[in-house]
Order: sequence, then structure tokens, then C-alpha cells
Amino acid sequence: MRVACLGAGQLGRMLALAGYPLGIELEFYDRSADTPGGQVGPIVTGEFDDIRQLKALARRADVVTFDWENVPVTSLRALKGIAPIYPQPSALAVAQDRVLEKKLFTQLGIPTPGFFAVESEADLLAAIQHIGLPGILKTRRMGYDGKGQYRITKRSDVAAALAVLGGQALIYEGFIRFSREVSLIAVRSKTGELAYYPLSENSHHEGILQSTRAPFKAPSLQRLAERYLRTVLEHFSYVGVLAIEFFVADGRLIANEMAPRVHNSGHWTIEGAVTSQFENHLRAILGWPLGSTKARGHSAMLNFIGTLPERKGLLAQPGVHLHDYGKREARAGRKLGHATIVADSSLARDRALQTLSRQLTPSTRRRARRP
Repeated sequence: MRVACLGAGQLGRMLALAGYPLGIELEFYDRSADTPGGQVGPIVTGEFDDIRQLKALARRADVVTFDWENVPVTSLRALKGIAPIYPQPSALAVAQDRVLEKKLFTQLGIPTPGFFAVESEADLLAAIQHIGLPGILKTRRMGYDGKGQYRITKRSDVAAALAVLGGQALIYEGFIRFSREVSLIAVRSKTGELAYYPLSENSHHEGILQSTRAPFKAPSLQRLAERYLRTVLEHFSYVGVLAIEFFVADGRLIANEMAPRVHNSGHWTIEGAVTSQFENHLRAILGWPLGSTKARGHSAMLNFIGTLPERKGLLAQPGVHLHDYGKREARAGRKLGHATIVADSSLARDRALQTLSRQLTPSTRRRARRP
């Protein structure tokens, strides 16, 4: 079986590694061959609006998928009739626009922060009047890992916010005072089979996911999150992995955003679940039976951002699994790899995560390089 994957980042790399034991080969498409996915599978290079090349790629594939949220929807729709495309471009189109995303949540009865579309200073002032302060001004499109955002705490911040983000379509969102952040990952097969992973508890810094712990055992929130995801999955007749990030505030779940792809907060599933999110995504888009999403124990995932720790110190810790994405260039804010821990108890997991986190001190960091 051959899957064409648009985008060849670390998510594509992990899809390819999950596919090989099942006899699935991924062929990638990206602007450069020097990518994490391009190191483990064949790759075609070009722009994402090169329809001729994309059609040739699709003709060689049994199904088309993507690992990058900013693949042009028009390019995906141009492949209709050549090969099945999962997740559906309609879901991606909504996820690419924060206003459409928030409108969908509202339409489906999923709580979300108050929001207001902004195209001018007058719009922003009206949004602040309507929603209040503090709030977050964000780009409607192309923002990820904390990029394209500006926190507004007082009216005098408006000019500075627009100086940074103005000139493009924006959204103003009310600030949610939350106790924690969680995410749920679900997978739906083209046959309609549905499965949910346990809730994960996430920790972010400057908008970038730092660590994840799973399972987050809160049965009522698990049921509620599953209900919310089911409504989205059924709305699109969705196929593949879908993640929704939530704020937990006063015992309620408030949807922040959705990701129509495999998700960073699900990396723990590679070692920590019976079937990883990557394998289940491939099973789903090919119409194969889904694997069990049951947790094997208590897991944690720690992202390595900007730097990687020394391997010897890292691997000396029992139960630590290293994933180096093979990126040649290190820079601030760039995800270079991650490590996971699986333990018999949440206490042992949390202690191991603290020990692992201490490996990220300046004296033990190194620049990214190929092994």
C-alpha cells in the first residue's frame, strides 16, 4: 500500500515509521528534501500549488493525507477523483481559519471562548467592548505554536497589537482563566469505526507544547470530550485522527482549537498505548480495523525545543524513549525531538518526568546535529 503525504515534517516521519511494519510506504511531498520525513521515505519536492506534480503523486497512491495544517485546500481539492483524500479538505478548511473553527464549535454546541472577527482598529475596539479584557488577538490563518498572537490587557495595547499583527484578517478571543489544558485525540475510520484515546494533560510555554501526561483520569470530562469530538467527526463524516485542545475552567471543557491530523499531544501513544495515533491514522484512512487505544500504563512526553539533551545522560534513565527528528538546524522555538516515559504509576511517571526535565539545563544541551 502507498500513502501520499503532503508535508514531510516530524509528524510525517512518525507516520512512515508506523506504516512500515504494516507494509505501508509513504511517499512525501514538501518544498525541500532535507526534512524529517524525507530521511525515512521517498520524497518529491515542489511548491504546494504545483498541481501537475501533486496529481502525479496522487496517481501513485492509494490514499492522500497530510501532516501539515497549512497545505492549501485548493490544492487538495484539485486532486479529487484521482485518489481519496483523508482527512477531508472541508475539515482542513475550517481548521485553517480560526473564525470558521469557532463558528463550527458554536454551531455544534461545543463551548468556546467568546470571539469577534477583526479587520480594522474599529473592529478591535468593538470586540473589546463586546467581549472585554483581557483578550488574545490572533491571526485568523497560519498561526501555530504561539505564533501570530498578541495578548491585550488594556486598551492602550491596541496600537502595539495592530502594529505587530495588522494588515491581515484577525480574530479577538476572550481570555479564559483555566485550571489546566487538556486534549483528546480520536480516530474515525472510513468504515465509520470510532475510537478515543485517554485525555492528556498538557503544559505549554509561550504557546508551544512543553510536556504531556496521560491518561488524565477524569471520567466525566473524558465522556464530555468524547461527545464533543463525536459531533465534529460526524459533522464532516471525518476519516483519520482528529485532536481538540480544551481549557478546563470551573469543571467545564472549553474548546480552544482543533487539529485535523496526528497531534503533538499524542506522541506518548507510540510507547504508551496499545496502538499509536500514527498507526491508527493509517488504519483509518485505508479502511482497516482500528487498533486498541488503551493506555499501557502512565505516560509522559517531553518536547525538546531549540536544543537536544546529550544522548548518554538521557538514555541512562530507565524507561526513557528518545525520538530525534533529524533536523540539521537548531533555532529557538523549533521542535527537534521528544522523549517519552511509561511507568507503572502516575507518581513514578511524574518523578521520571522531573528528572528528565532537569536534563534540559544549559550545561547538558547541544545543538541539533545528525547522529
